[in-house]
Amino acid sequence: MLVLKSVFQILDKIFPAKIVYAHCDIPCGIYDPHLAQLSAHTVIRMDMLISQLKVPSESMKPEDKNDYHHKMARYTDVKEKHAELCKHEIRIIWGDYFKPDHLQKFPELHDIVWKIMKAGSKSKQDTDIKSAEELLENVNKFAEIFWKTKGIETSHVKAPYPTEHDTVVPKA
Repeated sequence: MLVLKSVFQILDKIFPAKIVYAHCDIPCGIYDPHLAQLSAHTVIRMDMLISQLKVPSESMKPEDKNDYHHKMARYTDVKEKHAELCKHEIRIIWGDYFKPDHLQKFPELHDIVWKIMKAGSKSKQDTDIKSAEELLENVNKFAEIFWKTKGIETSHVKAPYPTEHDTVVPKA
């Protein structure tokens, strides 16, 4: 055993292994824009919560000031993570699922993805709810196209979340 280990260590020094990076590209066929939509709703909700925070004043108790800073940090962290998760989910579907024939049928797809990436980044940079709403709007357009490529009709429904915005779902 020790001899084999020594041989492999020598071979590793002579022929070092290359570092390889990969995404799981198993063609499982399980793609769904739902997580991107949920993430976009979360970004909107965090902006809503941030806008409702009472900015600390000199007369506030220290614990109330701390509460403000704690909540602001948490809401911002969640908002940024979900904006990035939204972008990630869209990139995976765009890169792994969509094929050239889809793009011929839906030439606006690249522009929609670009708008999602830009709105996702903007949503991380500020607390302007309009950026978050633009993110969701474009993710919903993306979802419509996605389901159309599968021959599935969609409908816009009011999401059951505090955002009270629409989301695109496959018709049952």
